[in-house]
Amino acid sequence: MTKITLGCEPAVGSLAPSKKRDYRVTNRLQEGKRPIYAVVFNFIDSRYYNVFATVGGNRVTVYQCLEGGVIAVLQSYIDEDKDESFYTVSWACDADGTPLLVAGGINGIIRVIDAGNEKIHKSFVGHGDSVNEIRTQALRPSLVLSASKDESVRLWNVQTGICILIFAGAGGHRNEVLSVDFHPSDIYRIASCGMDNTVKIWSMKEFWTYVERSFTWEELPSQFPTKYVQFPVLIASIHTNYVDCIRWLGDFILSKVNDCLIQSVDNEFILWEPKMKEQSPGEGTVDILQKYPVPECDIWFIKLSCDFHYNTAAIVGKISDDVDLEAYIIQATEKGKYLYGNCRLAPLLSLQGYLMSSPNLPSGKLPCRLTEAQYSVAVKTEPFGVGIQSQPHSL
Repeated sequence: MTKITLGCEPAVGSLAPSKKRDYRVTNRLQEGKRPIYAVVFNFIDSRYYNVFATVGGNRVTVYQCLEGGVIAVLQSYIDEDKDESFYTVSWACDADGTPLLVAGGINGIIRVIDAGNEKIHKSFVGHGDSVNEIRTQALRPSLVLSASKDESVRLWNVQTGICILIFAGAGGHRNEVLSVDFHPSDIYRIASCGMDNTVKIWSMKEFWTYVERSFTWEELPSQFPTKYVQFPVLIASIHTNYVDCIRWLGDFILSKVNDCLIQSVDNEFILWEPKMKEQSPGEGTVDILQKYPVPECDIWFIKLSCDFHYNTAAIVGKISDDVDLEAYIIQATEKGKYLYGNCRLAPLLSLQGYLMSSPNLPSGKLPCRLTEAQYSVAVKTEPFGVGIQSQPHSL
């Protein structure tokens, strides 16, 4: 299990509203009376950046954003099982660049929809219970991960229909897996979290030959030698309740915990850095960098999301209003003394000219687009930790 290092307490944000952003509704859609569990834009293919998909009930719908706030319906898929309830959807593509939609839900069956030819491409049967989240590997968009109530995570090749790896077993999750994510640059690394209150980081490096074989496999998918990955490289118990969402931000992790049964301080998401020990799998340390309390987010299963450029993170509360992460970042540095000066530090999140940072954060672990500008900074000087409010020299 991980240890939380001492000597650097995390900065804590507040929910005071920010006046730096002004959002307005450009269109409103309603898909019957069933809830919509997921909305996802197609960031896989630049031709379709204005296309998004939704899932709710037994329906998958594809829309396109047009000029003037107009939204057009392109396609709608209705599952043959009326009792199906899709919880998650993700864009992927095959070797030819054909756009694919991968959806899963309460039945545990993953549907791969060929959006280019408007037909079902494949159906994946393997999970023993509902599928809670599906994520696509941006570097190899034929690879997708699925997190399930059956306590496992599976890696699939949507092009060949092969289940390559199953992350479960002796070191796996001990309860429902709620969220999973690929590392943005380390193609071997993934992270998962769930109702056992833990975050687990896994490595596929040892099994990568099987991933490559899945692209050239010519026999039946069921005959592929699927491998079990039983031991993660890090088990982090930094939350005191179940963790329902996780996202990589460079080498850092944003994880969200909530408690919908007991009114507590657990409704928050945390930015932290995992530090693995190569010689001791499963062990390591964790540096908690930032904490963002979200007391209005006591509806379970709500996901946080980052935009394409990692400039903004958003989360939805029970009143269905987007909470802009900028509000937390600005408020996190209001109290205390400030030391002004011009310098270049490693930013965590850059939001319309504002960011949080700390001098002990290596800039090489963050997406390069967050470190390209020079900044004027204000440093909060306190015994532990450093919070920074910053504004770039030029926008």
